[in-house]
Amino acid sequence: MNLNGTLLAIDAGNSKTDVAVLSRGGAVLGAARGGGFQPPVVGVETAVDGLAEIIGRAWEQAGGAGIRPAFAHVTACLANADLPVEEADLEQALYARNLSRSVRVHNDTFAILRAGLDEPRGVAVVCGAGINCVGMTPDGRTARFPAIGKISGDWGGGGGLADEALWCAARAEDGRGLPTALAYALPAHFGLESMYALIEALHLGRIPLERRHELTPVLFSVAAGEDPVALSLVHRLAEEVVAMAYVALRRLGLHHEEAPVMLGGSVLAARHPQLEERILELLAARAPKAVVGFVTAPPVLGAGLLALDADGAGPEAKTRLREHYGVV
Repeated sequence: MNLNGTLLAIDAGNSKTDVAVLSRGGAVLGAARGGGFQPPVVGVETAVDGLAEIIGRAWEQAGGAGIRPAFAHVTACLANADLPVEEADLEQALYARNLSRSVRVHNDTFAILRAGLDEPRGVAVVCGAGINCVGMTPDGRTARFPAIGKISGDWGGGGGLADEALWCAARAEDGRGLPTALAYALPAHFGLESMYALIEALHLGRIPLERRHELTPVLFSVAAGEDPVALSLVHRLAEEVVAMAYVALRRLGLHHEEAPVMLGGSVLAARHPQLEERILELLAARAPKAVVGFVTAPPVLGAGLLALDADGAGPEAKTRLREHYGVV
C-alpha cells in the first residue's frame, strides 16, 4: 500500500488516546488506542513517547510495518494543552519525532467541537471531570479559556460538583448550612451512615480521593427530587456553561447569528433534565439564535476532520470520514 501523503489524527484525553491514519480522501487506513495523556504527571517527553507507541501501532495496521512513519500533516488534539505555550511545547516535541513537517496541536476540546460540526464554525462546552469551552470559525479564528481550574476562574466539572456537594452535605450535617438530602445520599453511596464517616474515610485514604467523581451522579439524583441545595448546584453549573458559551460566541462575533453551541463530556452528555432545561432557558435569553446540540461522536473524528481541514480536503473526504465513525 502507498502511504505517501497520509494524515495523522490524534485525540489524547486524560484517560485514553485514539489515533487514526487517514488518506487524503478521508479513508481510515489504520487506528489504535492507548492510555491517557498526562504531561503534567509524567513530563512532556514521556507523554509524547507514549503517543509514539500508539502511532506506531496505527501505522503498522495501515500497512506501514518496516517503513518509517511520514505524514503530510499531523493534527494532535491533546489534553493538558491548555495554554498556547503548552501547545507550542507539545508541537516541538512532536516535530522532534520527525513524523511530519506539518504539525498542529490543539487542546482536546477542539476535537469534540469539530466532531459535532459540519463546518469549523461554532462553540463547544465540555463538562467531564473538568469544564472547558472553545470556539472556532472557518477563517481560523478561535476563542478559548485557560481552563486550568479555580485560578483561571473555572467552576464546575464532575470533580468540582462532587467537591461542592461534599461541602454542602458536611455543613448540613453539622448545622452550619441548609438541610439537604445530600447529607444522607453521599455517604450512603459508599455504604456509610454519616457525612462524618465519609469525611474520615476520605481524609484517611480508606476511600481514595479519585472516587469522589462517583458522587456527581448522586448529586443529580438528589436534584431530581427537587432538593433545593442540590438543585442550586445544578443550576449554577448551567449558568457556568451558558456564561462560557456566550463569551465564546461574542468573541467570535457569533452571538447575534444562528450558530451551533455543542455540549459534550460525560456530565452534559448524560442529558440530566434539570441541567439541560436550565441551559436552554438561559442561553435562549442571552443568545436566542444559538442552536444547541449534543456531541456523541468519538473525538478522534474531530481530530481527523481538523486534519482534513488543514489539508484542504473537500466535502467528500469529510463525509467519508464521518461515515466511517457512523456519523452521517
